[in-house]
Formats: sequence, structure tokens, C-alpha cells
Amino acid sequence: MLTASLKSISSSIEVYVIADISFKSEPWYDDFSGAYIYPVFIRGGSRLHRIIDVLSEINGTDILHVQHDYSLYGYSDEILRLIVKARNEKLARKIVLTVHTVHHPYTDRIEAIEFQRKLNICDTIIVHSHLQEFELRNQGITPTLIERIPHGTLLNPYLGYPKRRLLEDLKVDEGRVRGLIAVVPGFLKRDKGLDVLLESLRTLRTSVDKLTLIISGEVWDYSVLKYINELEKLVNLIFWERYLDNSELLKLNALADIILLPYKSVKFYSISGMLHLSMGSLKPIIGTRVPKLIELYQHAPRLTIPPENPQALTRILKWVMKNYDMIVPYMSSLYSYAIRTQWYRMAQRHLNLYMKLLKEKAEPVTPPKTLIQVE
Repeated sequence: MLTASLKSISSSIEVYVIADISFKSEPWYDDFSGAYIYPVFIRGGSRLHRIIDVLSEINGTDILHVQHDYSLYGYSDEILRLIVKARNEKLARKIVLTVHTVHHPYTDRIEAIEFQRKLNICDTIIVHSHLQEFELRNQGITPTLIERIPHGTLLNPYLGYPKRRLLEDLKVDEGRVRGLIAVVPGFLKRDKGLDVLLESLRTLRTSVDKLTLIISGEVWDYSVLKYINELEKLVNLIFWERYLDNSELLKLNALADIILLPYKSVKFYSISGMLHLSMGSLKPIIGTRVPKLIELYQHAPRLTIPPENPQALTRILKWVMKNYDMIVPYMSSLYSYAIRTQWYRMAQRHLNLYMKLLKEKAEPVTPPKTLIQVE
């Protein structure tokens, strides 16, 4: 979304995306984003040296922007050594690194701390939350190198669709749905909080009959399936055990009356992309007070609960179901935040940053001619 939004506000930029080979192995031009895609490395950190080869093929770039995640590049510092090499060989004028996951000293991955301590070699480090910003400062990163730019938000284009149409598009029989629709979207991992949701619904009693629960997503941890089997005995459950593309997720969130994000705490700081996808659907969101949902805690604190607290989740579910018409106006602060963080606005902030980095004395500030995204 960032690449497409950048092209929409500055069509003169040539954007190249260096990606992993999980989707395709041959280069192609992506019409949606307006970018040339070069799939060259393997998720996990293999074949990263090919990044330099691509930079040489296209005669370098003004901005080399790496979207860093440990699942993509592993925990070694090879990606840092490569981008510094690119800058030293004049294949990139400036290097920018967005750190999507920031580990703190209580992490189980000490090698992540070692990696983060080396980030001062970048020209700019982008983070998405205050927690990430101050944690990197505490780890010795120069404060002036850190730029906080919130995660982008897409306003759901399916909000005006009638429920019957959404049910048809999602291939759900209208007779399968009763009462309020609560949705748990996204990948099914151990930290999803499905065990907490199960315990909560066990104590919800009669209110359960007024609820349809939809759980959807690719299973990343099969231990969660036992909770889904138990949930099926308690509530009117619709379960899709598969990957949902963006269009399906947006339609599902448009269908929802309530979006549930009962996440557990993990030993690092990140921001939930699913929260931003949900925010753009302008629906009540119930979530936990964990770092990845800090924006929900900031803008709608009464709809947040301590993590791993099924009793608190039961109370807030009852309150929302009983006072639904009051909840939507209460969410207005979060909805305003969704408007302020729309992708085109966040793309403009990225573009302003690129121009600031490229500015030379006595020269006008102009957009970069070429931009490389490594993601």
C-alpha cells in the first residue's frame, strides 16, 4: 500500500521493489502499485547478496528503503552490511530502514538486541509507535535518526454494502447468522488469545445466543484448533481455516458488528496491521492493553482490557452488546485517527522525509527520482 500511495502523490518517482521469491521468482511490473518487482532473496535471510546485483542493474537509487522484519531477514546483520555497502559503492545515496519489530531486554532473542544496536549506520530509522522509538533510544540509537510515522490505514471500501450482499460475496448462508456478528480476523497464532475468548464465552451465558462468532485466517500454530473446537460447542461459530486476501478481510470487517482482538503480550514491540485494517472499517473494536494495540488503548481505552483476563472480556462484551448504539459514538476518536493515518497521508510523510534526506545546500528540495523498497 505504501508504494501505491507514493506513486499516487508523486507519479514521477520510479519505484523498484526488491522482494522475496515466495510469490514469484521472475521480475514483473505491478500495475496496482506502479512498481517494478524484483524477487531475489529467500525469506529468512538467504541470497540477500542479490540485492546489490539488482541495484547495479538499475544503476543505483536515490533512496534505498528497507522494510525490516526478522521473519524476512533473520537475526544476522547481513542486511545492514549490504545496505552500507550499497551506499559506499554509490548505489544508494541514502538508506532508510523501517523497523517493524523492536525487541526489548526481556526478549528471548538477544541477537535482536545486538542487531538493533547497530542501527546508527542508517541515515534514518522509521518506527510506528512511541514504545519502539523510546526503546531504540534506550538502546543507544541517536534520537535524531529516529522518525515515528504511524502505520497506514485503508478506509474500508465495502462499508456501504448491505449485509446480504457481503454474506453472498463471502459465501455465507444468511440463515447461519444470528444476532450481532463478532469477528476475529487474521493469522491464527498462539498469541491470538483464543483460549481467553473461550473462557470468556463460557461465562457469557444467555448473551451467547445473541452472538455469531466468525474466526478466519491461516493457522500458524495448530495448538489453537482445540480452542476453536470448544468454541463451536458454545457459540454460533463460523470458522474459515484459510488465508484471506485483503478484499475478503475488508468485506469480513465490513460485515462485522464487533471486531475482537484479545491478543496476548509478546516480548517485543510492534504495531498491529490488523488493528489498522479494522480501524478503517469504523466498527467497535475490543482489544487488550498490549504494545501492538497501543493506539487502541490511546484512543478508545474503555474498550481495552488487561491481557489474559477472560472475566474482563466477558464484562466488556456484555456492555458493548447492551449499549451498542452508545459505543459507536465513543469510538469517534479512534475513527478520527484512522482518517488521519490514511495511506496517502503516511505516504506524504515518507516522501517529505526522503526529500529532507536528499536536500543539498543551495539546492531546491525535490522528490527522489528513484526509490528502492526492500520488503
